[in-house]
Amino acid sequence: MSQGEFLVFYLCVLVVILACRCVPLLALKGRALSPRVSDALSLIPPAAFAALVANDLFDPVAGISVPGVAAALVVALVARRTGSLIWCALVGMAAYAALGLVA
Repeated sequence: MSQGEFLVFYLCVLVVILACRCVPLLALKGRALSPRVSDALSLIPPAAFAALVANDLFDPVAGISVPGVAAALVVALVARRTGSLIWCALVGMAAYAALGLVA
């Protein structure tokens, strides 16, 4: 692919991404969403985060990451008990680091 073709491709992708992100915001500006739509949209961040975590925990090539699964269980307990994102992040990093040293 030449540099000119790459630039055209890049600009087309940029326009599509901006349209997908900006047009809904502009079209819905000032309008109230139904409770059902609001509930559905509120599930997107946890689902995206769960997909990222699952991708790291269950690798088809390397198998299941035992320290990762153990740290995820510890984080689940902290999340259930505190409900705090910052505590989940801190405990998760500490548990993963500690279990990585042991395993």
